[in-house]
Amino acid sequence: MATTQQRRDFVPTLRAQAVQASGDYVAVTLPATTAAFSVANIFARASGYIDKRNVDIGDHVKEGQLLVQIVAPELDHQIAQAKATLAQLEATVQQTQANKELARVTWGRDSPLVDKGWVTPQQGTIDVQTLKAQEAAVGVAEANAAAQRAQIQVLTQQKAYQRVVAPFDGVITQRNVDVGALVQADAVSGTFMFTIMQSNVIRTQVYVPQDQAFGLAPGVDAVVHVPEIPDRTFPGKVTRIADALQPGTRTLLTEVDIPNPDGALTPGTYCTIELHIPRKTPSILVPADAIIFNAEGPQVATVEDGVVHIRKVSVARDLGKEVEVRDGVKQGDQVILNPPVDLVDGKKVHIRPSDTKA
Repeated sequence: MATTQQRRDFVPTLRAQAVQASGDYVAVTLPATTAAFSVANIFARASGYIDKRNVDIGDHVKEGQLLVQIVAPELDHQIAQAKATLAQLEATVQQTQANKELARVTWGRDSPLVDKGWVTPQQGTIDVQTLKAQEAAVGVAEANAAAQRAQIQVLTQQKAYQRVVAPFDGVITQRNVDVGALVQADAVSGTFMFTIMQSNVIRTQVYVPQDQAFGLAPGVDAVVHVPEIPDRTFPGKVTRIADALQPGTRTLLTEVDIPNPDGALTPGTYCTIELHIPRKTPSILVPADAIIFNAEGPQVATVEDGVVHIRKVSVARDLGKEVEVRDGVKQGDQVILNPPVDLVDGKKVHIRPSDTKA
């Protein structure tokens, strides 16, 4: 009887911990692969032979830097021929303008004579038509000269294409030509000469699950972790989102830009991205050691004035050492850690605060 009385009156001492409110954002970690911000295959726009090659694989180049010099002597001859033809056409323009002026002066001289009957009307008609013919001839000559100038501009542009320059700052990742190689000005059937990647900014794409994508928007902070560089993190920003979930996977395509001024990140690297998504709905963090699983569903044992109260909770997410719940408890409630199996509602207990978080 004494032992039974002692068990009935025994008040156990248990550890408890205060319930914490969740933070302002949700940290979501997803796998990803780095990619260059811009990638371009450099083709030849002028046919000829490679005379100089100034870069190779791994070289860092600046926008406008000369990559290769192409030579095509026949193009220089075509430009010289076109300029000579232009000179001929300009001389023709001057000749036809002189003929037009002569026809205008002749008609101006014969016009009063025709009116007075001293020159036949037939001669007057001839003078008028001759003037019109010379005016038309001047227009044709000027049009021919303009067409030749346009042709020279085309040839001059092709001459400029013999200098292949970098379209942006980047690094050469592939080279397919060498000095003396013949290149063709055909991007369809030809082979590109170089591949250049812009790596001062790294771009990654991740697919965020539907339950975590709520609240995701451009400007959200992101942190990239690379397994091979454990002592460094790379901060970035969400720059673009698809605004539509993938029908098959119910995920949201998200693009993150990461500044990479020192080139520590290289395109094609496996990494993990931690997205700090602003929280839209409040929730409570409960230590995982405080959750009671039984036939009634997930519950926690709270303590108020030394009395135990069993409360049912709704688990939103399991974060490992902590569990995110939607209801059942509020911030500041004391929950019992590792509750004994015989703990029941209304039981008296002594609380010893936990020194460490669960």
